Amino acid sequence: MPALLNVGASMYKRMPSRDGTNSVDLEDDSEYLQDDMVQEYTDPPLRHSLPHVLVASIVSFLFGYHLGVVNEPLESISHDLGFNGNSLAEGLIVSTCLGGAFVGSLFSGWIADEFGRRRTFQLCALPMVIGAACSATTNSLTGMLLGRFIVGIGLGIGPPVAALYITEVSPPSVRGTYGSFIQISTCLGLLGALLIGIPVKSISGWWRICFWLSTIPSTVLALAMIFCAESPHWLYKRGRNTEAEVEFQKLLGPANVRSAMAELLNSDKVDENDTVSISELLYGRHFRVVFIGSTLFALQQLSGINAIFYFSSTVFRSAGVPSNLANAFVGIVNLFGSIIALLLMDKLGRKVLLLWSFFGMAVSTIFQVIAAGLFSSTSGALYLSVGGMLMFVFSFAIGAGPVPGLLLSEIFPSRIRAKAMAFCMSVHWVFNFMVGLLFLRLLELMGPQLLYAMLGTFCLMGAAFVKRNVMETKGKTLQEIEIALLPQD
Repeated sequence: MPALLNVGASMYKRMPSRDGTNSVDLEDDSEYLQDDMVQEYTDPPLRHSLPHVLVASIVSFLFGYHLGVVNEPLESISHDLGFNGNSLAEGLIVSTCLGGAFVGSLFSGWIADEFGRRRTFQLCALPMVIGAACSATTNSLTGMLLGRFIVGIGLGIGPPVAALYITEVSPPSVRGTYGSFIQISTCLGLLGALLIGIPVKSISGWWRICFWLSTIPSTVLALAMIFCAESPHWLYKRGRNTEAEVEFQKLLGPANVRSAMAELLNSDKVDENDTVSISELLYGRHFRVVFIGSTLFALQQLSGINAIFYFSSTVFRSAGVPSNLANAFVGIVNLFGSIIALLLMDKLGRKVLLLWSFFGMAVSTIFQVIAAGLFSSTSGALYLSVGGMLMFVFSFAIGAGPVPGLLLSEIFPSRIRAKAMAFCMSVHWVFNFMVGLLFLRLLELMGPQLLYAMLGTFCLMGAAFVKRNVMETKGKTLQEIEIALLPQD
C-alpha cells in the first residue's frame, strides 16, 4: 500500500481537463481504483468539514430571516409607505419575495454547474444585499416590492446550492446531521426576524433597521466563501482532478483522499455525458428520481405548513395568547424539532423520519378537526387547537422540513444534481405560492374542519408515497446511492 502521507507526489501529475482523450488521466484513474481495493475509508474528524458546512448554512439563515422579516413590521411598513389597510398590497410584499425565489431557482442549477458551488454562494448573496438595501431605503410600495423581488432571486438561487454543497462536502457518516443544519439555520433565521422585529411598534422606522441588519450575514457569506472548499464533485466534473484532490484533503484529511477519489472514478463510469436537458429530467432515464424529488416538495407544501404558520397567530389569539408569544412558541417548537432531527438523522435514517413526520402531521390535523367540530367554543377546543398546531409544527420539523432537501441532493446523480435540485425547488416555490395565496380563501369557503381534513389527507398521501418510493440513504456514499438508483438499460 502506498504511504498515505505521500499522496501529493503521485497524484498531481494529472492534466487539467478531461474534455479529450487523456492517457495520463486513465493511468491515474487505474491507480486510484487499485488503491481503493486495499485502502478503506475511515470516518474523518469533523473539524475538517464542519466550518465549510456552517458557512454554507448562512444561506438557510437568510432564507428564514427574509421570509419572516415582514411579519411583525408589516403594519408599520404599510403605515409609513401609505398603503395602510390595503390587504392586497400587504399580501404582495410577502408573495413578491416568493415570486423572485421562483425565478432564482430556475437559474440556480445552471449557475451552480457553470461557476461552481462556492462562487454561486457569493452570487446569491449579492441580490440579498441589494434587495435588502432597496427595501430599507424606499419610500414607496413600488420600491419595497422591487427590493423584495430582488431578495427573492437570491433566496431562489441559494437554498438548492446549499443542499447539494453540504451533501457533496460531507463525510457519509454525518451527512444527515450536516443536512439538518439547513433546517436549524432556517429556524434560527425565523426566530431572529421575530426577535429583531419586536421593537417595531415602539421605535419609529425600526422596520428599516430590520432590513439593514440582514445585509450583515449576506456579506459574511460572500467573504467567508473565499476561504471555503469548492465541491470536489464539481471540480471533478469539470476535469480539474488535481484541485478536487486538494479539496478532499481539506474536507476529509489526507488519509481519505485516495478512497474518496476512487469513489468518484467509479461513479464516473456510470455516465460520461455531461449535457443535461429539461426533457431528460422530465422524460429521460432519470425521470424517476426527479419525480420523487418534485413530489416530495409538492407534498411538503400541500401539507399546509406555511398556512399553519400564517394561521397560528389567529388560533393563539383566540386562546388569549398574544401574537408575539404565539409566534415565539411556534418558532421554539420548530427549532426543538429540528434539533431532534439533527440527532436522529444518521441514527434512524431519512425514510423513518419522513414517515413519522407525515403521520404525525396527519394525526395533529385530526385534533384540529375535532376542535373545530365538537367543542367550537369550549376551553377543550382551544387546548386541542393549540396542542394540535404545536404537534403539527414539531412533526414537520423532525422530518418533512429537513429531509427532502437532503434526500434529493443524495439521490440525484452527480451529473444532474444541480439542475435537478433547481427544478425541484422551483416546484417547491410554485406550491408554496399557491398555498399562501389560496389558504385564507379556502378557509372562508370550506371552513376550518373541512380544510384541516384536506390537509390531513395530503399528509397521509405523503406517508404512503414515502413508504412506496423513497429509499434509505443513511450511511451510504453518494456513489453507492447513484448506482442503486441507476435505471437498468
